Amino acid sequence: MRILTSDRLLLRPWRDDDADFLLDLESRWEVVRFLGAHPTTMRTREDALASIARRRALDHPIHGIWVITTVTDGRPVGNLLLKPIPLSAGEPSGGPADVEIGWHLHPDAWGHGYATEAADLVLGDAFRLGLPKVIAVTDPGNLASQAVCRRLGMTDLGRTTKYYDSPNRLFAKLPR
Repeated sequence: MRILTSDRLLLRPWRDDDADFLLDLESRWEVVRFLGAHPTTMRTREDALASIARRRALDHPIHGIWVITTVTDGRPVGNLLLKPIPLSAGEPSGGPADVEIGWHLHPDAWGHGYATEAADLVLGDAFRLGLPKVIAVTDPGNLASQAVCRRLGMTDLGRTTKYYDSPNRLFAKLPR
């Protein structure tokens, strides 16, 4: 998986030594409450290690799940993903799967623009590598992520139930 850098951030593959950070991040309800149709908090370091193994297994030339770290001290601040999105049950599948971008950051890192900066970095890279479109789905109540989508120049396409078997707000972005 590629390592991506901006002025303030470095996005790299997850490592086993990130397990304590991941457990701290995803054991917080305020972080996971908007993740998927049935959010749950992470409970053990073993869960974190298993999740890291699944993240590393996504071996693809464009898609990935990165840990977001600061350039200055390498401190992990969050998670950024770019991967095919599962359709809701009953949705017709045909053609290539849509690719979603998503993020969640540690509460200590909220409000610093890290989500926007990391997502912009990954979007630019994905479009340079030929991805034709990226979507983001947000829980209707997740106003912070919707604001990130708007800052990224994503188009608000309204509400949908096409993904994750739940109602979401859908955003899309095409290459510039």
